Formats: sequence, structure tokens, C-alpha cells
Amino acid sequence: MELERYGHGGDLLTATEAFGRPEEDWLDYSSNMNPFGPPEVVGELMRERWRDIARYPDPAARGLRNKLSQAYGIPPESILVGNGAAELIDLVVRELRPAETILARPSFTEYEDAVRKAGGRTIPEPLLRECAFELSNAPDAGERTVFLGHPNNPTGRIVPARVLDALRLSGTRMMLDEAFLDFLPDEEGISYIRHAAESPRIQVIRSMTKFYAIPGIRLGFLVAHPDIVRRLKGAQTHWSVNFLAQLIGEAVLDERAYAERTRAWLQEERPWLMGELSRLGLTVFPSDTNFLLVSLPGETGMDARRLQRAMARHGILIRDASLFDGLDASCFRLAIRLRRDNERLIRALKEALS
Repeated sequence: MELERYGHGGDLLTATEAFGRPEEDWLDYSSNMNPFGPPEVVGELMRERWRDIARYPDPAARGLRNKLSQAYGIPPESILVGNGAAELIDLVVRELRPAETILARPSFTEYEDAVRKAGGRTIPEPLLRECAFELSNAPDAGERTVFLGHPNNPTGRIVPARVLDALRLSGTRMMLDEAFLDFLPDEEGISYIRHAAESPRIQVIRSMTKFYAIPGIRLGFLVAHPDIVRRLKGAQTHWSVNFLAQLIGEAVLDERAYAERTRAWLQEERPWLMGELSRLGLTVFPSDTNFLLVSLPGETGMDARRLQRAMARHGILIRDASLFDGLDASCFRLAIRLRRDNERLIRALKEALS
């Protein structure tokens, strides 16, 4: 059975069907969530406020938009809340309908899916292995739209500031997916949110599910010029963001100790895990966020798909990154988890590779 038949990691039900192991017994490295799990306030809210689901949510998500406005220093009129980043990616492409869109290769497949569904054409901008998959130069876009992951998935690299600034100053239409930017300690200085709030040619999409480990809730937001936000809101499905999602989004933004703990953990754990993987003879590419792109050496005689199944027999899910255009059969992607889990991962990889 294909473990990634829906094109995403984190599908524990498919893994359970394929290997007969209960969902709770899997160690999931295929989904890039904060390994600390949701902040405690999420559980408290769900226990205390569950009866409130008997009423409709605020269709304008005013409480959450005001909280995001305060957190990021942008006007609430520049914020649109959505049912996860996936809804917002589809919505902004479907409504603005770029005729031609430049996409990095490799990158998150939903960008291309959204462009295709909107009747547009994609133009690949290859990210080179010899450049560690960093976008080194600004694409010559002209009237085309540029859609980039910042950081990019599956490579984990941010777009260099000189590249983003060159695109902005040239007047290029930009869509940026900053779903994993929260994990960076200098997020505020790297994000393009404030530019997006002022310019009708820039839109930034953010996820709240990765950093706060609430993917089952589905919550994200888009930042754009108020004129663009009004246009997108008019095309958005009514009540797409439920009551609990709005309430949880407001609460987690106050969890500063949780955020500081997460960023401190990652600064320590990422280099440790990269070092352990390298000692196994694997090629580990630089990453700015909470996941790693890894390549198998040819002498192992194993490709990513075979390794994925071998690791599944150990109860560990990894992402077959060869499914991303621009990567070969040697590539796989790993989330970064807590030390005890990472030690189990290394032991299982050592056995699988031997």
C-alpha cells in the first residue's frame, strides 16, 4: 500500500492499514509539528468552552484578527483568517488568478495544485543541490507572479533577504508561504508580513497549526493590502473558521513561554540530529526550520521508498521526498522531534541501513 497516497505526511490511518500497528504506536517523522504538542491552554479551553459550539462563530473572526494585529504590528484590516494555510493558498490563487506563476523546484505541491485548478501555468525555478537548495538569485519574473515557501518545504531554507528585497523593489507580484517561520528566533526581522500589509502586490500566508501543534483544528491567516483582503473575504466560504479554532488561536498567541521554549529546543536539537545523521553516512542539507532534507548515499543500495517501508516496520514514519518534483529517489524528509524520539530514530536508521 502507498503510504503517501494522499500526497502528505502524517497519515497514520493509512500506515495502520498497511502495517497493522495501532495509530498511537507510531512515531511520526513525516509531519512537521511542534513535538511539545499543543499548549496546555488548548485543553483547558476545550474542556471549559465546549458548550459554546452551540452558537455560530464570528464570521469576521474579529477577536483573533485583533490579537494577530497586536502581535504582528499590522492593521486588522490587512488580516484574513482561514481554515488552515491550505484554504488560503487555494483562495488567493483562485481569486487573483495569476496567468503564469514561478514556483521553486522542489516546493510544496499545493502551490502548483492551486495554480492548475485556477487555470494558470507554472514555470519552474530549479533549486540546485550544489547550492544546498537555496534560492540564490531573484527570478526574472516580469509580469509573472512568484510563489515561494519562506522557509521552503521540503528543503527547510528561507528565501534570502536580498532575493525578496530585489523582487519587491522590482514590483514583482509575490505570494509567500511562511507556515514554518515561527520556529526561527529572528522571525520578526525575516517575515514579509509588514510589507504585505501595505502592498497590493504581496500576500503572505501563515499557519498556526505547525508551531502550536494543532493541525486537527485547521487554522491559518493571510496578510495583504486591505483592498485584497476585502476581495478575498468576499470569495471565502462563510464560517470556514469554527468557534474553537478562533478561540484557540487567540489563546495560543499569549503562550510566550511555550514559544521561547520551542525556539530554544530547536536551536539545540537541530545541530545534534544533523550530526548524528551525518555520522550514519547520510547527506544532511542545511535547514532553517524544524525539519531536515536528507539524502541516501548510493552505496547503501536503498532508495527513499524502500527506507520508508523499512522504517515503518520499526514503527517510524518518514517522508519520501522523491515525490517532490526536483528531488531524486535518494531523498527523504524528517521532522525534528524531542531527544528521546530522535535517539530511537537514529537506532532504527542504523539498523535499516545496515
